[in-house]
Formats: sequence, structure tokens, C-alpha cells
Amino acid sequence: MPPADTVAESPSSTLSGVARVLVHAGKLTAKAAEDLAKSSKERRVSFVSSVIAAGAVQPSELAHTLSSVLALPLLDLNTVDAQKLPRNVLDGKIAAQYQLIALGKRGNRLFIGAADPTDQEAAERIKFATQLTPEWVVVEYDKLLRQIENQGASASEVIESMASGDFEFDVTEDDAQAAEANDISVDVEDAPVVRFLQKMLIDAINMRASDLHFEPYEYNYRVRFRIDGELREITQPPIAIKEKLASRIKVISRMDISEKRVPQDGRMKLKFGTKAIDFRVSTLPTLFGEKVVIRILDPSSAKLGIEALGYEKIEKERLLTCIQRPYGMILVTGPTGSGKTVSLYTCLNLLNQPGVNIATVEDPAEINLPGINQVNVNDRAGLTFAAALKSFLRQDPDIIMVGEIRDLETADIALKAAQTGHLVMSTLHTNDAPSTLTRLMNMGVAPFNIASSVLLITAQRLARRLCENCKTPAEYPREALLKAGYQPTDLDGSWKPYRAVGCSTCNNGYKGRVGLYQVMPITEAMQRIILSEGSALDIAQQAQADGVRDLRQAGLIKVKTGMTTLEEVITVTNE
Repeated sequence: MPPADTVAESPSSTLSGVARVLVHAGKLTAKAAEDLAKSSKERRVSFVSSVIAAGAVQPSELAHTLSSVLALPLLDLNTVDAQKLPRNVLDGKIAAQYQLIALGKRGNRLFIGAADPTDQEAAERIKFATQLTPEWVVVEYDKLLRQIENQGASASEVIESMASGDFEFDVTEDDAQAAEANDISVDVEDAPVVRFLQKMLIDAINMRASDLHFEPYEYNYRVRFRIDGELREITQPPIAIKEKLASRIKVISRMDISEKRVPQDGRMKLKFGTKAIDFRVSTLPTLFGEKVVIRILDPSSAKLGIEALGYEKIEKERLLTCIQRPYGMILVTGPTGSGKTVSLYTCLNLLNQPGVNIATVEDPAEINLPGINQVNVNDRAGLTFAAALKSFLRQDPDIIMVGEIRDLETADIALKAAQTGHLVMSTLHTNDAPSTLTRLMNMGVAPFNIASSVLLITAQRLARRLCENCKTPAEYPREALLKAGYQPTDLDGSWKPYRAVGCSTCNNGYKGRVGLYQVMPITEAMQRIILSEGSALDIAQQAQADGVRDLRQAGLIKVKTGMTTLEEVITVTNE
């Protein structure tokens, strides 16, 4: 790095580093630079962050100016694969304090990405800590912060530096006694492990994650979050904590802490101020320890209302019409994690009135809704879906929700309940709405029972939603749009597709998810096909004739309205 003296004299001799470069390059006046420098010292933040926060210079403009004036290489961090960046080369505390990222090592040189390559103090700290010579590479400040956040500090540093927060787990006396009885209280209550777990859960909530994965391997241990449907590595804690962490999670999830040979399921609750958040926990024995997956259950998602789920107007009308019927069956289908439970709970929330008796049986109940009688399946005790359904019918229900139809007995009881004056809602794992009917037939359900009971089937997927801050119009060849499923009449130039870009507020150009829905009412024509034991293809053709959009067509509408990208729709509907 050229010493600061190589930069021409600035209008103000009191300025140094980046401030001096920007004044010299005509990007800032001396007075503005002095004010920003003073402000950054008072707030104890870097000069670069003050400049960017004030909007005085854009991150890309700042990076190009520093690269040009200081004759240093410039790197676009969006082109870098974060998984291939070196780990444990640079102390996490130094990286966080000086806002740096290690890019690579060659010989005794360590290449450092920074938005402020004039920081001599950081250079000395790196040299002393690593015994390597730092070589500066200029990067854009916003992309650097996002990369640091994505990479995450190593868990050993997090454990050492973490301060206790204002949150606690809901642990009963029975759990504490169980821990003592197994003589693992020291391990389970190990303060750094407790704080690390709390830190991971709070981070997951703040990052809008749906699941946390704690994964042990032979030589390392990693934590990944699923954010907007994609798994992202967050940190690699020391492998030595894997047993203590699994034990801690088991105690607060009311699992058998001594059993490590079979999978277990449990629940836990985190009290965060006045808010309580539920988590569903699953453990799985692997070759090198127990993998733990924690799913965040957000009760507010069921109370968002049907408008927030992404149904188009005609689809919403079809669904609302059917859920107001006094009896019959409504089925929601799709793969795991496609939002089926949220859709069902949204419908139940609309129907949840003082004069209506609603009962649900689930494995397990994910969202607690006041006013609804919820039952958890307990196979060991003999409380199966079928057993719970039989009991429900003696409890004078108006509406029944079955978490999943898995076998002929459950399907048979549910369909008979739908025929005898009850509105029944349930889920199945099928690819689309037409194949759900043939799946029921393959399970052994009589076609006349299906035809007379099922009112509507909705299939769904979740596609990543484009970030409103950075999405950019895209150009696609006409042939590609036609191949994706658009009709020539759709390509009239009245709309433009968008592409994902990526900014400091989103995840590679996406933020949140939107539902794609195929809402298929069972018409008389479909009933005739079912009674004649027609195929899924016959039913799909009839659905198209009835004006039902398939999942791909529903996705293409979301592309036209700028909610998601063509690539995302093709990915989630590629069957």
C-alpha cells in the first residue's frame, strides 16, 4: 500500500486517510470532510461508515476513487464465492472491529478486502496477529458488510465475546431435575454454550430464518440457517461443543437426554421480552454425533390474512367460497416447507367464531390458535390420526382439520366425516392438484367417496420474492418466454420481467417469499372423470378447460407483476 505521503497535499492538513483522499479527488470539500471526521470520532464509528451513512459518497464511487488514487486493486465481492474464502486465518475480533475480510493467502502475504485501506492501525494489528504482510484490496463498503454478516464470526469468538441478553428459555422444574438425575447439569448449564444457543436463535429470528441446522462432521461442526428457502452457512463452532449443545437443546425441548441412538422430536419456547416464540426440535443420530434441526414457528404468520398469502383474485374467491360450505373436504397439497400449514391455519382463523366448534389433530401442532381445540398425535400412546378423528366425531365438531392424510384408515374416516355434515381440511404430499385425486384412489379410497366428498384441492409452492430496493428490469429472448409458458398475446410489451441483483438489505436479490397456487374446485365434469377412474392427466385437462391455472401459469403471473423472477418460477415449478 502506498504511504499516505504519496497522496498530494489536501486543502486541510488536519485530514488523513480516506478523508484526505476524498478531498484531494474533489469528492468532498475540506469542511464537509472535517465535519464527518469529527462526527465519526464522537460516535466512535469509522470515517467510511459516516461518509456512506450521510450519503456524501456512494459505496461504489468511494471504492473506485480509493482504488484509483491509491493504485490498489478493486474487487467486486458479489463475484466471490463466500464458501471458498479462507477461515480462521484472520481473528474474528479484528475483522469485526476494523471491518475487514480475508480474501486469500500467498506465501507470507495475506490479501485483505477493506473499504478503508489507509488504516495503518489495522495493518499493524493484522501483521502482529498473523505474522503475515497484509496486501490491501479495495471493496465496496455495503458489499463488505453483507459478506461479513454472511460469513459470521467463528463461534469460539461469539462464545467469548457474547454478553447475556434479555431472554430466557421456558424450562420446567421437571426438566432441571431430569438433568440432575442424568448427572449432566454441568454440561447442560455450561454458560458459554447456553449463550451461544441463545445467540443463534436470536440471530435466526432477526434474519427471518425458518430453520436452524446444527450439523456435526468428523473434523468440523457447522450451523446453517434456512433463509427464504435457501440454506446459508452462518458459523463453524468448535467441534468440542457438539455434545453439550445437543444436551442443552434436549433438556429444554423435553427429550430423553440419555438416548442418543434414535431420532427424537420435541418443542421449546424462547421468551424474548414480552414475546414468546415456539420452536419445533428434531434430533437425528449421524455418524459423528446428533444433528439437530430447529424450526421456528411463527404464530403471526397464521394471522396475516388471506391477502398476504399471494392468492390471485379468482383463486381467493374459489377458496373463500368453499370454506364457507357447511360440509365437504378441502385438501392442500405440496412438498414439505411449501406453506401448507399456514394456508390451513389462515382458513381456520377466518372460520374461528364463537359459534363454531373447530378441532385439529396434527403431528405436532405447529401454531397455537386460541378458540381451536388442538390435539397432538402420540403414536406410542395409540393416539393416531385415525383414533383422534374417531374421537372428534363424538365431540360435536363443525370443522375438523387433519394435519396429514397418510393412510387409508385416516382417509376413509375423514371422507366419511365430510359426507356427514362436517367441513374437513387436510394436507397430502403430491406434486399438483390433479394427482391428489389419483393418489387417494391408489390408497384404496372408493372413487364415489372421493367424488361426493372433495370440494376443492389447492396445490402450492413458495417462490422467493424480489427485493423492491434493487430489482432491475431484465431482457429475455421472446423464444425463452414462450418456452417458459407465456402465450404470444402475453408478450405485447405492456410489462417487463425483473431480475435479482442484490443489495445490503436482501439475500442475493430476494427478500421474503410469495405463494404460487393452483386452486381446483371439483366440478361435475371432474366428478364424472373420478367415477370412471380417469387418470391425473384427464383431470388436469378438465381443470384447464374449467379455467384452473397450473402452478407454472400461476408463477408466470407473479413474474408479470414483478414479484419474482422467471428463473425462480422455472426452478420451483420444474416437474
